[in-house]
Amino acid sequence: MSSFDSDPALSVALSVWRALLALAVVFVLLATTGWTTIRHQPTQGDTRAQALAAWARDRVGGRALPDPVAPARTIAAFFAAVGPAQGARLATAHPFVVGNLNGAPVTLRYRANRVSLGRALAAERGRVDDPRLSADGRHEAQRRVDRFRSLMRPGRQILAFDPSGTGRTAEVLGDLERARRVSVIVPGVDTNLLTFQKSARRYSAVVGMAESLYDAERRADPGARTAVIAWADYTAPVGVGIDAAIGELAERGAVRLVDLTGALPGDSRVTLFCHSYGSVLCGVAAPRLPARVSDVVVAGSPGMRVERAADLDTGARVWAMRDADDWIADVPHLELGGVGHGTDPVAPEFGARLLSAAGADGHAGYFVPGTLSLQNFAAIGVGSYRSLTCSTADNACLRGIFGAAAS
Repeated sequence: MSSFDSDPALSVALSVWRALLALAVVFVLLATTGWTTIRHQPTQGDTRAQALAAWARDRVGGRALPDPVAPARTIAAFFAAVGPAQGARLATAHPFVVGNLNGAPVTLRYRANRVSLGRALAAERGRVDDPRLSADGRHEAQRRVDRFRSLMRPGRQILAFDPSGTGRTAEVLGDLERARRVSVIVPGVDTNLLTFQKSARRYSAVVGMAESLYDAERRADPGARTAVIAWADYTAPVGVGIDAAIGELAERGAVRLVDLTGALPGDSRVTLFCHSYGSVLCGVAAPRLPARVSDVVVAGSPGMRVERAADLDTGARVWAMRDADDWIADVPHLELGGVGHGTDPVAPEFGARLLSAAGADGHAGYFVPGTLSLQNFAAIGVGSYRSLTCSTADNACLRGIFGAAAS
């Protein structure tokens, strides 16, 4: 044993120094590649303000419309009271508000967002050939036109839609109103309207993740009434920069996630599947999640902004996995002065239930069909815990679930 190891105070100081050095190296690498430039997220323009103002002026039978930030139960009671015909009128007259209104009937939200998409598509078409735009600007306009058209295809159920800035949206697979179990996928960096769905590397985008999980859940339990939400209804960091290293965007997104989970129809059980920076958001949201959220699963996580799973202060079970080839393992798992996201969730000292990710291909491959990571996701999604494969042969991740140590 060296003299350094025999001096506890010096050992702690060296550990802190190593952590600081590791963090400094990361920031040097980011700075030299231009990634640490703070990229200000576009703010919402007049469209949102105008929509809210029009909503505030409207009346139903002389009755003012509810505040859009009112609790979901208040919104639900309002729509139940005014009836389907007035609800349909409001969805058409105020699609932006109704389409994003937690507590409004989900079928009404789908209808409203279809109207919003049609309006956004019409507005964007005029930009495609606008000579005042650069070639890159016109190309992005065409990409947005293509995305809006795709979201408007028959059968798609758009639960949230906001085209301002880089855009936010959410889509439902399955019957959300009748589902007994609902899975919500919370994605990470570079998630926006244009990356919501991809043809190449399909399962690295949130729609591909949701489609893959929904199919896997139906195979895992064909009789289960399930629904999956591809949730990109928050402003995600752009690139692996300073926004991804701090918790500000996660804090804002957590408010939206808590509101969503509290407003889902019925009494379904909810599981959150949180990938990459999405796991930071889930960690921030955890203490405020409703009791219906039974499981929080993180994959490829840079941390959850706590030192231990117990510090999340949630009644939900906390699961974690990481593929052996996931580059996130090389990111320093620490928090200093608000930078970094804390302990590695797959570290034994964190205390999460550790699942196998066998077959996953690096950081973006957890939802690829045929992987054990996806199989584990589906088993949790339908509540089939006995089908899970832990990261260790002793089935340690299942202890306490069935009343006694799993074997």
